[in-house]
Parts: sequence; C-alpha cells; structure tokens
Amino acid sequence: MSRLLTWLAYEDDDGAGRGRAVGAATLRLFDRAGQEHLAETDLHVRPDARRRGTGTELLSAVVAEAKAARRRSLIAEVPACTPAELFCVRHGLRRARPLYHLLLPLSEVHRGWLDELTATDHPGYRPAEWDGIVPGTLADAFAAARKAMNVTPVGSTDHGAVGWDAGRVRAMAEVVTGRGDTLLTVAALDGDEIAGFTEVVIPRGTATRARQYDTVLVPDRRGHGLGVWLKAHMLRRLHDEYPQVTEIETDNAADNVHMLAVNEHLGFHRERTTYQYQLTLE
Repeated sequence: MSRLLTWLAYEDDDGAGRGRAVGAATLRLFDRAGQEHLAETDLHVRPDARRRGTGTELLSAVVAEAKAARRRSLIAEVPACTPAELFCVRHGLRRARPLYHLLLPLSEVHRGWLDELTATDHPGYRPAEWDGIVPGTLADAFAAARKAMNVTPVGSTDHGAVGWDAGRVRAMAEVVTGRGDTLLTVAALDGDEIAGFTEVVIPRGTATRARQYDTVLVPDRRGHGLGVWLKAHMLRRLHDEYPQVTEIETDNAADNVHMLAVNEHLGFHRERTTYQYQLTLE
C-alpha cells in the first residue's frame, strides 16, 4: 500500500573512506486508492552538522522525487516548539494540524472500574472480539465501518479518502501479523452491522507497551458512549490476556475533541505534541 525511499547524507571523505553519516530522509509514497496524491517524509540531521545546508539538500531530493511520482501533497510530522518547525516554515511548508501523543499506564486503570464500564447498558449492541484478520462473516461489515475514518477530523491536511473493502482490511491485518505483531480488535455489533471498533497492536506480541491503532464509530452511532464502552472492553482484554502489557500509547488529532475526551476519561495523559506540516507540490 506504499513504497519507501531513503536518502543518506555524508560528510566529505577525509581520505580514510566514506565520510560520517550526518543526515537521513525517507519518502513514503502511498499507492492505495484515494491517496495516490499523497507522500510523507521524515528528515533528520545530526545536531552538530546542522546549519550547513544538509537538510535543505535532503528535502530538495525528497521533493523532486515526490513531484516525479506526481504527488500533490507532502506531509511531515515534527516535534512542537523545536528547530524542526522553523525548518519547515523556511522551506514553505505550512502547519496543518497538531497531534497530541498520549500514554495510559494500565496500573492506573482499576480492573473493577472496567467491569463497570463494560456493563453499561447499550441496548441492541453486543461486543465481538478477534485476533489478527477479521472473521470472514464480519469482513464486509468491518470494511463498511472503517470507511467512517474518512469523516474523522484531519485539520487542513490533504489526506484524501480511502476506499475500503473486505480484501483491503484483510491485507492490512496480514501486514501487521506478518511482521510478528499481535493485532487485537473489539467491535460493537448491531445485528449484522458494525457500529464501531477499536484496535490495539502489541509489537512482536510480547512488548510491554502496546500501540492504539484505529478507533472508529460510524457517524450516526456517535454520542452514545460506545467509544468508552469499546475501549473499556479492550483494556479488560489486555488486563486478562496480556499481563505483560503495562501501558498503551496513542496519538489524537487536537481537533478530534470527542475522541480526545474518550481517551482522557479512560486516563490517557498527554506526553508531547507534534505538528503535521504540509507542502503543496506544483
């Protein structure tokens, strides 16, 4: 669903072989339908090698390749209030949206409280859980629910709209499980439909820090407490089945105030802030 290109920058050769590596940049070119216009870059220069034009040269190479690939937008995510922000501004990128990076220590979440949250009455809904690839009987409903990601707040970033079907959701899960990670999903079922779901990934299946992936509610199912209910079910799974997991990290767009409220209600607290910057390519 994407291609990754990498550049390395070296100091001049001192006669003893290739010079020291002082910078690196990557360019991810998205190929999935709805995001063929999009590219993301990650660029770093060693602190003691900055202000020499290395970052500018790397960015120029990245931009040239993105244009050659006929991309419309280039996005970079940088830490807030750092020289990286000034670098972006100087090179014509505009700030598109802030992201809050949150952490939840599971030791601060009482197991009994999770029982109370999951026992909250939601008439007509029942939870469904699976590991890895979605069961075949739920694949179409899961794809339909995932399309709701296209209407979540994205600030002014040009992320596009991704088309989802059963094959695509299976392929995404296969990528995660294929690298040895454990993918857990909890969904809210209403008859044959999925009203929402939440996903957590445990790197290599044994890490102590899990990563929150998508949490999605279909638009007309929002505002009824299903977000907290789903995430509480997931936290209970982690408590019971994966005791080595001691914390969960996630990121939350600042303008997605409803999901931010859900996360903060469950005990997530802000660790840091980053900004997404965007460059519109001619």
